[in-house]
Amino acid sequence: MPLASLPSGMAFVRVLAAFTVFAAVVVGCEKPSPHAGASAEPKGAPTPGATGAATLASSSASAATTEGTAAAKTPPDPKRYPWLEDGSKHPAAEGSLVDRFAAPSGFARVKVAAGSFGEYLRTLPVAAPGTPVLSFRGDVLREGTHPHVAAVVAIDVGGRDLQQCADSIVRLHAEWRRASGRGDVSYKAFSGFEMPYARYRKGDRFHEAGNDLAWSHDAKEGDSRESFRKYLDAVFTYANTVALARDAKKVERDQLAPGDFFVQGGTPGHAVIVLDLVEGKDGKRKALLGQGFMPAQNFHVLRGDGDDAWFSLDAATIATPFWEPFAWASARRLE
Repeated sequence: MPLASLPSGMAFVRVLAAFTVFAAVVVGCEKPSPHAGASAEPKGAPTPGATGAATLASSSASAATTEGTAAAKTPPDPKRYPWLEDGSKHPAAEGSLVDRFAAPSGFARVKVAAGSFGEYLRTLPVAAPGTPVLSFRGDVLREGTHPHVAAVVAIDVGGRDLQQCADSIVRLHAEWRRASGRGDVSYKAFSGFEMPYARYRKGDRFHEAGNDLAWSHDAKEGDSRESFRKYLDAVFTYANTVALARDAKKVERDQLAPGDFFVQGGTPGHAVIVLDLVEGKDGKRKALLGQGFMPAQNFHVLRGDGDDAWFSLDAATIATPFWEPFAWASARRLE
C-alpha cells in the first residue's frame, strides 16, 4: 500500500514507525499519503538486521513442517524469478510452492494455463521450513514456528517500508508480466494517476504535483533489473488497497482462480492473494493464501486453525488469521 490522500495521515504513520511488532499486527496494511507537501520517502531507514539474519539461519535448519514433506524439491528457475540472482536480500529458496504443499486428500489442483499468472504463482520459490517472517529492517516479526505461517516465499522485501500487502500482489503480478516478456506493466496510484513502466524506462519519472502526480524527464533511458525494481518501489509509494480494489476486475465466486485476490480497501486496508486452488469431486474448493503485511515484511503463505494451510472456499466469507473476514464481493483480478 501506499497512500491515503489525507495529509494528516503522514503524522499518524510517523508514530506508527515507532510501534512494536504488536502494532504491525493490529493496525493493518496501509501507508500514508505523500500528498499536500508530505515526503514521498518511506519511514524508517534500512538496518542490517543481524539478529533477524541469525534467527533465519538457525530456524531454517529446524525440522520440516507437515507441509514441508509434500514432494521432492524442484530448483526454481532464475529466469522466471530473477530476484534470486539480482543481488537482493531474500530467504534462500528450497523448492517451490507446489513441492511444499500437496493437494489435500480427495482434492486435485485446478488446471491453469501454461505461462499464466496462476501457473507462475504455483511454482514460486519458497524458503526452508521454519524460516521466520522478517521485517524490511531484518527484525523477526513471526517465528518460523508461528501457527499461522505455513511458509515464507523466497522473494526480497526491499530495504524500505514499502512492500506491504497490496504492494506484494502488485510485485508478483509485475514480475510475472516482465518474466513473460510483456511490456504492459502499469498500475494506478490512489489518485487514479497511471504509472506505466514503458514510460519510466524511457527516463520519465512521476513525482508529487499538488494533490496529484506528474511526469518529468529526469533520468537516462534504461531497462535494467535495477531500474525495474526502482520503478516498483515508486509504484508501491503511490498505490494502495483502495486503488487495487477500485481498479482491478471484480471476480464472481465461481470464477475464482489462482492469481485472484481478496482486498478490503481502506486506511488501513488489507489484501490476500490466492496462490493455488484445489477442487474435490464434490465441487468443494480450497485455496492457498499468501500475504504481505505492515510493516513491509517477507511475503508468506498463511495457515488457518490447526495444521491445514488450505482455506475452505465454501463459507460465506473468507476468514484469515490476521484480518477480519473478506466478503466474496472483495474478490478481484489483475489481468
